[in-house]
Amino acid sequence: MNWRTGLVLVLLVAALVSGWSAWRQRAAPVVEAQGPMRSDYILHDFELTALSGEGSEAFTLRAPLLEQHPQDRTIRIDTPLFLVPDGAGDYWEVRSRTAVVTADHDELRLHDDVVAEGTNNAGRPVTMQTQRLDIFPETRIATSEERVTIEQPGSTIQGRGMEVDLASKRYEFHSDVRSRYVPSRR
Repeated sequence: MNWRTGLVLVLLVAALVSGWSAWRQRAAPVVEAQGPMRSDYILHDFELTALSGEGSEAFTLRAPLLEQHPQDRTIRIDTPLFLVPDGAGDYWEVRSRTAVVTADHDELRLHDDVVAEGTNNAGRPVTMQTQRLDIFPETRIATSEERVTIEQPGSTIQGRGMEVDLASKRYEFHSDVRSRYVPSRR
C-alpha cells in the first residue's frame, strides 16, 4: 500500500467522523419557556404626564411600579395617584391599590379602595369612594358599577352605579340611592 492510499483513507475517515459529529451536534429545537411572560418594560418610582390627542394634559400619574404586559399590551400599576384635570385649572386626585390602562390607552381602570378627591362647583371639597372606577381621560368621564359614596360638606350620597363628568362636576347614580343631609351650623 502506498502512502497516497493511506492518506486518502485517513482523510475519508476524518470526513466521516466530522460529518457524524456535526450531525449529532445540530441545533436542538427551541423550547418555549414555561411560566409568566416578562413585561415589555417596568418603571419604578416615576411620574409621567400623558397628553390628549390635542396636546393638552390628559392626566399625570405617580406610582411606585408600572409594568406593560406583552400579550395584551395593557399596563398594570401598583398604588397609583392619578391627577386628572377638570378643565378649569383644578385636578381630581384619584388613588387606588391597583390600576390597569387599556392597550389603546383611552381608559384607566382603578381597582380596590378607590378614592377620588376634588372640588364641587362651589369650590368645596368632594370625596368619592368605591371599589372600582373607570376613567376616560379624553372625555373626563368616570363610571362605576359598584357602590359609590360621595361626601361633601353637609351631605353624603350613596348609590350603586354612577357616572360623573369630572369637568362639569355633575354626577348621576343608577340605583339604590341614599342621601343624608346635615345642615351647617350658623
